[in-house]
Amino acid sequence: MGALFSLFTVLILVLIAFAGVKAGNLHFLFGVVIPYAAIITFITGVIYRILKWAGSPVPFRIPTTCGQQKSLPWIKHSKIENPSNTLGVIKRMALEVLLFRSLFRNLKTEIREEKVVYGSEKWLWLAGLVFHWSFLIIILRHFRLFVDPVPAFMHLIESFDGFLQIGVPRLFITGVILLVSVAYLLFRRFFIQQVRYISLANDYFPLFLILGIGFTGILMRYFTKVDLVNTKQLIIGLFSFKPEIPEGVGVIFYIHLFLVSILFAYFPFSKLVHMPGVFLSPTRNLSNNNRTKRHINPWNYPVKVHTYEDYENEFREKMKKAGIPVEKE
Repeated sequence: MGALFSLFTVLILVLIAFAGVKAGNLHFLFGVVIPYAAIITFITGVIYRILKWAGSPVPFRIPTTCGQQKSLPWIKHSKIENPSNTLGVIKRMALEVLLFRSLFRNLKTEIREEKVVYGSEKWLWLAGLVFHWSFLIIILRHFRLFVDPVPAFMHLIESFDGFLQIGVPRLFITGVILLVSVAYLLFRRFFIQQVRYISLANDYFPLFLILGIGFTGILMRYFTKVDLVNTKQLIIGLFSFKPEIPEGVGVIFYIHLFLVSILFAYFPFSKLVHMPGVFLSPTRNLSNNNRTKRHINPWNYPVKVHTYEDYENEFREKMKKAGIPVEKE
């Protein structure tokens, strides 16, 4: 049910953009107003989430670890799994962010012949890794539309991405990888019973939305041609805060831009915001030095305590009569 709702939502968004541009002639709305509103929502929402997370008190260290903590000299310490200093945290975070290290160690649990069996689950790690890296490269490639002249490093990225020279224009491998990886992440929610059971509409919606963005991008590049000069003029106008709507920009571009705007506006309110959130997670960004350093709760307020010395001073004579040993006679 959640998958159908998300799919129909994305299709309705496509129809809204198509009808608005084709029939309603609302080029300025879909080419200027909605992208600006999406960017403002994205920036404001992300800043709000980051400030909210950063303002959450963490009175003690709660790192998630799966390795030996630093203790006695003759016990081998797991410096990355259970870092005891800032350098170890940086290594751990770098491997997590760049290579999805914890997902690489993910295991799947199955019942075979009435026994619980644990097996490797590397396809999920591979799909997630290539999806994120492909998405990043595609975003970097799109920066050529925002600047003039195009920097040299963008030409290098395009040469690396389009090393398979198939036809004209050349095939960018990241576009294919992105669609395949998203399709895998989507299909595993359909066919794995445990994953399907916990999947909600907000799990399917971004996947269908990214598929829509990818398909419209491929349509523009390889099938339905768009006026690249006028398209770049529109985008540069947006980023220079001098918006204009040139003639000849096809409706497929406005659909693509509208879906991208929806993704940007949806980002701060969804699970996609884990991108900045991973850096602020106390289970990841803290070293585990609880054995070497005492952490005092900053919320503690002065409390009048009754020490054993006070207790003994108060009841010493009674304790002697009862035969209870005392420290002071």
